[in-house]
Amino acid sequence: MKNKTVYIASDHAGFKLKSQLLKKFPKITDLGTKSDESVDYPDFAHKLTKEILKSKNNFGILICGTGVGMSITANRRKGIRAGIANNSKIATLIRKHNDANVLVLPGRFISTNEAKKSVQTFLSTKFESGRHKRRIDKI
Repeated sequence: MKNKTVYIASDHAGFKLKSQLLKKFPKITDLGTKSDESVDYPDFAHKLTKEILKSKNNFGILICGTGVGMSITANRRKGIRAGIANNSKIATLIRKHNDANVLVLPGRFISTNEAKKSVQTFLSTKFESGRHKRRIDKI
């Protein structure tokens, strides 16, 4: 996570997993939610993407039940490339090939251990550029 600012946010369905990830990665900045009480996931996706766009060194992690709602919301914002990963292999590829700046985790469909591996992989993997940059530029 050197030279990166990393933010995390979740809705109520992702709160438990987010809490576990913050224990493993205490330098990640938590943007909420602060409990498992029902909230609207777009509020937290918007809050996180606003922070991500402040610097190219900012990265984010969003968590909701399936990952789909957070992903749809995040990707509506120009400059955000959010990808859902339910394992560390996908987390690697969304960084290498898609230059994702937001990792989206399906809180109800990923184990805590796999989520930890996915976050570690996402944060330590670099974009390969080359042919992938040409594709990113077409988005």
